[in-house]
Amino acid sequence: MDTVKSALQAVHARIAKAILAAGRAPGCVELLAVSKTFPVAAITTAAHAGQRAFGESYVQEALPKLAALRDLSLTWHFIGPLQRNKTQAVAQHFDWVHSVDRPLIAQRLNDARPPDMPALNVCLQVNISDETSKSGVAPANLPALAQAVATLPRLRLRGLMAIPQGGTDSAIQHAQFARLHALQTELIDQGFALDTLSMGMSDDLEIAIAEGSTLVRVGSALFGTRPSSTH
Repeated sequence: MDTVKSALQAVHARIAKAILAAGRAPGCVELLAVSKTFPVAAITTAAHAGQRAFGESYVQEALPKLAALRDLSLTWHFIGPLQRNKTQAVAQHFDWVHSVDRPLIAQRLNDARPPDMPALNVCLQVNISDETSKSGVAPANLPALAQAVATLPRLRLRGLMAIPQGGTDSAIQHAQFARLHALQTELIDQGFALDTLSMGMSDDLEIAIAEGSTLVRVGSALFGTRPSSTH
């Protein structure tokens, strides 16, 4: 597991270099280690090397990990597609949700969030590539969704998340990340207190940081090739 520690250092170096190249303030981008499909041992190694925030996509896989690592006081982000029958478990166990894309899901998360826990941090997932196969709220419907979430007392609206169109065309990636940043700016101008732009992964984090990302979601560059999943 020494490779996880060295990979963590390498990813932090990439982030710092990208921040410098973009002319942004040091430390303005947080690393979210995407630990879905990876074992507890890998997460523990990363945690002991200083990583505190981890992302999971599958509720049934994640809950045993959260229980096993409870003593480490980590911050857990749910980043996968969120089905209605999973909202209660996510609301009761996670600190963040990045994939809220409709009012019904937000309402169910709010209703299931225990009152003795802090408000659940929420990012709205936006379909910036306009792909019919991809989850996310359409940009035109984003203000209404933001308003709906902002009125729910057990949720705290923090920002936006997106996954750009696949491929290696950096111009398209730049344009789509810039579009998400612009949507966030529009919401801020409307009075929403947003501080998080969750965009960028192992292969495109430099582009995302250049376009304003404040949180990059990195899995394979930290933990290696992802094992096949049965989910």
